[in-house]
Parts: sequence; C-alpha cells; structure tokens
Amino acid sequence: MLAAWELIGNPSSVHAEGREARRLVEDARAALAAAVGALPRNVVFTSAGTEANGLALSPGLRGPSRGPVARLLVSAIEHASVLAGGRFPADKVGHIRVTRTGVVDLDHLNALLKDGPPTLVSIMAANNETGALQPIAEAARIVHDAGGLLHVDAIQALGKIAFNINAVGADLATFSAHKIGGPKGVGALVVAEGLAGLEPVLRGGGQELNRRAGTENVAGIAGFGAAVKAALQALPEDGERIVTLRKCLENGIFAIAGAAVFSDDVGRLPNTVLFTAPGLKAETAVIGFDLEGIAVSSGSACSSGKVQPSHVLSAMGFDPAIAQGAVRLSLGWSTEPDDINRALEAWRKLGNTLLRR
Repeated sequence: MLAAWELIGNPSSVHAEGREARRLVEDARAALAAAVGALPRNVVFTSAGTEANGLALSPGLRGPSRGPVARLLVSAIEHASVLAGGRFPADKVGHIRVTRTGVVDLDHLNALLKDGPPTLVSIMAANNETGALQPIAEAARIVHDAGGLLHVDAIQALGKIAFNINAVGADLATFSAHKIGGPKGVGALVVAEGLAGLEPVLRGGGQELNRRAGTENVAGIAGFGAAVKAALQALPEDGERIVTLRKCLENGIFAIAGAAVFSDDVGRLPNTVLFTAPGLKAETAVIGFDLEGIAVSSGSACSSGKVQPSHVLSAMGFDPAIAQGAVRLSLGWSTEPDDINRALEAWRKLGNTLLRR
C-alpha cells in the first residue's frame, strides 16, 4: 500500500505512470480470482462489502440458461446490506427462515421457490454473528433446479475457510478486505462466468469493465491483494490453531453457570464465538470487557456503534431478553493463549457481578 501511495498515475491512463498503477490493480484482481476459483475478468472492485452486495442484488440478472430474475429471497440472518434488498422493490423481496441452530431452512427455501418466477437467492457463507456455516452447495442445487441464481455473501468466510465459487455453485459472491487484515473501505464482487444483466450502481467512466464507474482506489486494492495472498498462505495452519484457542475460550465461558454459546452444535467459522449468560446485558459486557482491554461487540459492527438486540438471534427464535445479552468475541491470526486468558479473566469478573445481583 505504501508503494501504491507513491504512484501518481491514474490506472485508466496509458502513460507509464498509469500502467504501473494498473499493474497493481490487476495483480490484486488476479490474487482474489485465484483465491476463490474465478477468472480475473469477473472480479469487480468496490468501496466496501456493502456496495458489493448492493451491486450484486440487481433485478434482471441472468445466467447462461436462467433468468432474468424478477424477485429476491434472502435468509433472515443476512447482513443489513443484504436485508435492505439492493435494487429490488420492497414488494419483490422475501425472507427465508432459519433453524434454531442458525442454519438456513432449506425446506422453506424449496417451498418459496416452488412455482415462482425466476429468483435471485442470497445466503451468506457464514454468519457474521454466530459464525454458523450455511449449506451453500445444497442451496445452490435447489435454486438452480428452480431456474434461479444464487448470491453468496462470503465476506466472513474468505481467509478463514476454503471458499471456491465454482465448488459451491454460487453465481455471485461478495468479499471485503478488512475481514482478512486488509484496509477498510475496499470490497469486491465476483461473478461466475457467463452471468449477464449486471447493471452498475455507479455510472460514468468505463472502469471495472463497465461494471462500476469511478477511479479505482489503487492503494486499497493493492492492500486487498496482499492480504488475500497472506491469508490464503496461512489458512491451513492458522485455522487449526485458532480452533484450539476458540475451544479453550468456550470452555472458560461455560464455567459460568447457565452460559451459552450460540450455534455451537453446527459447523462454524474457526474464530467466532457468540455467547451470553443469564442476566447479562450486552452493554454491560461490552463496557466490562473494554475496561480490561478486550474488544467485544454486540451484534454486527456495522450498526453505527449502537448496542442493540441481535436480529440474527431473533430470527433463530430466541427471546428478546436473550438476544439483548449476547456478545461476540472474534479471534484472529494475532491471537495468542495469553489473550484467551485475559478474556476469560474479564469474563469471570462479569460473572461475579452477575452472581452478586
């Protein structure tokens, strides 16, 4: 990124300075494409994951033998940028139920698609709050058999588990740099070969193969490419190590009577723990952990700094009182055993506070 900031050329210019900037953009495009099994020409860089999701949720999309899609179905546990429906009219957006474990109800999806118009379905690869992995390949078969298309918000999955757009059968997938240690404010939409009908949100120049106008953020995109390479190289070793640390963390969480970890009985991301205890208030937990130097969150970090009940837990059927007391702690490549011990010490202090009430 520092090298990119030194460049003065516009990546759309044909002079030497512009070509050097273009090289950095295309190197990053090739790195992301290789990481997710796509062709570089099908990678569209955006300002963030939210913009990538908004670009993906476009009426009129069509595959080689499908579409154009006329309505949108999204799972009830999606990120706010997907729940908003993109460019579909509100009356053309429906919701797919999830089970108590936080996994998409495929029977409900099947019923919603039966005898309906060509549909775009959006299901995230892994939930950003619980970490629960979703049955993407199975959903893709159901959607394609019904003549529809599948969008996968894979922002939480990239760099934490293997994800290949072709292996899971996704027609579109979205990603974000900062979830893998890259810069904030850079995202990408990846489309399957042969997909047509993607209308740009931003119009103007012909950047990003006419799919997203605007001068590319060269430094940010270069950082995205570097982060992809680093994350994929470390994935096998880091994944196993982080799972071990997560299990240690969860064992300590359960030491407080009545504590619960959500979606702990289904496949999850290695690094994500959403938990609560009887009588716990999320705002109390966030402050208590913060005073001990531990950063936790309540719900999505994209809610303008608000501490509010989790729509994910509500969709899973949990009582609002429980949803109001859930906090999320995420592990990463820099997490060490001492960090787990510090987090558990902060948790024990919170537990003692609850016992005194």
